[in-house]
Amino acid sequence: MDFQNRMTLPEELDEPAQPAPAARPAALTPQDFLRASERVLSVINTVIDGKPEAARLALTVLLGQGHLLVEDVPGVGKTMLAKSLARAIDCSVSRIQFTPDLLPSDVTGVSVYNQASRQFEFRPGAVFANIVIGDEINRASAKTQSALLECMEEHQVTVDGVSYPLSEPFMVVATQNPIEMEGTYPLPEAQRDRFMARISMGYPDAASEMEMLQTHQSVSPLEAVHPVVSAAEVAAMIGAVQGIFVSQAVKEYIVSLGRATREDPQVRLGASPRAMLQLLRAAKAGSALAGRDYVLPDDVMDVADPVLAHRLLLNRRAAGAGETPSSVLAAILARLPVAAGDGQRSFGGR
Repeated sequence: MDFQNRMTLPEELDEPAQPAPAARPAALTPQDFLRASERVLSVINTVIDGKPEAARLALTVLLGQGHLLVEDVPGVGKTMLAKSLARAIDCSVSRIQFTPDLLPSDVTGVSVYNQASRQFEFRPGAVFANIVIGDEINRASAKTQSALLECMEEHQVTVDGVSYPLSEPFMVVATQNPIEMEGTYPLPEAQRDRFMARISMGYPDAASEMEMLQTHQSVSPLEAVHPVVSAAEVAAMIGAVQGIFVSQAVKEYIVSLGRATREDPQVRLGASPRAMLQLLRAAKAGSALAGRDYVLPDDVMDVADPVLAHRLLLNRRAAGAGETPSSVLAAILARLPVAAGDGQRSFGGR
């Protein structure tokens, strides 16, 4: 791994918003970066059997300063994945159980009149934490869901005309059941676009399920989880990811990919400019986890489906023909040219 010689924390963390993160280390070496990431992945893989790809993507989203949407049927470990990531980091964590009667003020906070001081005082909501777990986010109304829009994009909350910054690092890990399940509401496109990546847990294989029956039958594995990195260390890792080099050819490839999704005849709504920026950030985080300080087209292709597929809307003809956003995206990646000498891989197997 050939990062810069030393990685330091961003200057803006000198005066963190409440709650204050733990004492930060003086510096983070490339070896410390990889060791810290391996510790986090080890914790998640201990809790979630047979899902190393999901664990790696969750860490990728965290280091890319994004938010994660975990979508699948009940009982496959969506909430467990979010909790294991949160417990691996020594930072503030809050959990919001989304229900139809949840109010936006329950999420963001509310101004309450103090009779003693005769002034309104702001009482923060559950979103004021480093990692916010939104369980079954699509069981709340669209009005409550939209309360997260400003938080996720601008890392702040505005109540009664006053803006309150959120702590850094800040990440929302939301879980949801498929929209065809009873009692759920589809997420608006504007909110889905704010999630850097979406993953589907899927059922574990037979060996992993047998291991789960043997080890998880009496005690939850979360009870044995302890923080392995601090919030300051995560901030330093995020700063290192921001310094990853991206060549002009890779940037052009990302732009070409985004334009291809908008021009494809099967796609009604393609990837937004925000999606392209988040795709770049995810690729940079993926290259850092691979031990490199530069991005290859391989890194872009590795995260293209989780970052872009949930943002694409197909037209009726494509949906009626059995196409999915993932299949259309795979076809676009297969025919999109990659500049020689920039990490070109064979597309035939994708």
